[in-house]
Amino acid sequence: MNKVDAMTAHILSRIHVALLTTLVMGWLTMPYTAFGQAFGVELNNTMMPASGGMGGTSIAQPQDLLSAINGNPATMTQFRGTQFTFSGGWAEANYDLAHTGNGDLPGIGPFESASGTPGTSLGNIGVTQDMTVLGLPVTAGVALVTTAGLGVDFAAEPNSNNSALTLQILKFMPGVGVKLTDRLSAGANFAVETSTFDGLFVGSSKATPAFAARGSLGLNYRVNCRTRIGAYYQTEARFIHEDAIVLQPFAGLPGRPVDVIAELPHNIGFGFANDSLANGRLLIAGDVLFKFWQSASLFDAIWKDQLVVQLGAQYSLPRVKLRAGYVWADERMVDVPGNVISGITPPGAANAIQYIQGLASNINQHRLSGGIGIPNVLPGVDMDFFGGTMFEATENYGLTSARVSSYYLGGGFTWRFNRGSGCHLTANDWCGVAGNNSYQNRCGQSGCQGQCDCAGGCQSCDQPATQSIDSPAAQQNTASGYYDTE
Repeated sequence: MNKVDAMTAHILSRIHVALLTTLVMGWLTMPYTAFGQAFGVELNNTMMPASGGMGGTSIAQPQDLLSAINGNPATMTQFRGTQFTFSGGWAEANYDLAHTGNGDLPGIGPFESASGTPGTSLGNIGVTQDMTVLGLPVTAGVALVTTAGLGVDFAAEPNSNNSALTLQILKFMPGVGVKLTDRLSAGANFAVETSTFDGLFVGSSKATPAFAARGSLGLNYRVNCRTRIGAYYQTEARFIHEDAIVLQPFAGLPGRPVDVIAELPHNIGFGFANDSLANGRLLIAGDVLFKFWQSASLFDAIWKDQLVVQLGAQYSLPRVKLRAGYVWADERMVDVPGNVISGITPPGAANAIQYIQGLASNINQHRLSGGIGIPNVLPGVDMDFFGGTMFEATENYGLTSARVSSYYLGGGFTWRFNRGSGCHLTANDWCGVAGNNSYQNRCGQSGCQGQCDCAGGCQSCDQPATQSIDSPAAQQNTASGYYDTE
């Protein structure tokens, strides 16, 4: 077996092990419900180990590989060697519902109650592998991600007629990023998503599974050594929950079960990132998301299209990274709903749909988050923690009103192997300087005449960089957020 074949087999063996671990552990961490930090029902990257502390910002320069695979797949090229991340979180909402009507909906009278749905654990697992050692400007990855969720339960209140709603969505998603030029990367991912739906209408329902496919296309461009911009488009996902509910099952003749079609919207995102401040230690990032709920079945009856603005910052100290984020999400409930939702006219018509709006309120505009990253907590192992809150908001829907707030927290570990544990940069890569940890211009400029190692030293372009991540100088730069420099 020649050297290239042996190296290929070694890489594939690592990918197979990581894939198996991803599948097994990911399915074991499938959530019961997830609501705490969603935009509508979608979590995007707000529960990822590093991005979670930065308000979910990740479109231009993600700080964890899960955010790259799940968000803008073109940014996967920023992750070197073999990297594997396991993360988890906890999200819990405070959800209060009040209804003042009496007889307007079948079996529902006046009540005021807090949701009995407990908080939920969320799991996200992923792995990336760059192929540049084989001469390919490609990074491949795969992830198992908690995509979306919603859960409320007012069954403890007799006048609610067992009102409850559960939606949980998990996806398995391979992706690939390709460096088209030194500055421009493109990427794509394809997801197979599984959904479980229960409740929503006044009737007899059951937990009903469904499947859907979804994909994303993205671009990432390095404007200069300190600034990146990125964009991506994500298709919608269409779930057909067959025979999900029987409307008014105890009124007159037995009803026939009907399908409930639920779609996640297509999304467009734009982002930027810049690390020119504080001598290269401060990373500032911002993302803008457009979520097209009006083209998504089920949700089009209760929500309008939504604009989300995410702002994040990361400050790198010698041994830790401090993170903070703020999110503004447009409150986009439909003001005057119709009589039909997902092709179904529920008992009570418009009053029923306003009641459904109360069960699925998309009203929280303001969120704050923070986090901390500890590179090389063990050799080649990074640790991240995050937490945040979604500030309380209240909205009225005719005879129904809802008050919602939440908190969330989580963390994760990332293991970096082989080249991912060091920095074997080419002469065209971006160079750092030991001592001040700032970015210089490209190798060949500003006094750097060749290849750069992790400690910022310069070598001849025809000699490999040999600095190991385990050396003191390399660890100092890595602790300052340098090891993923591209």
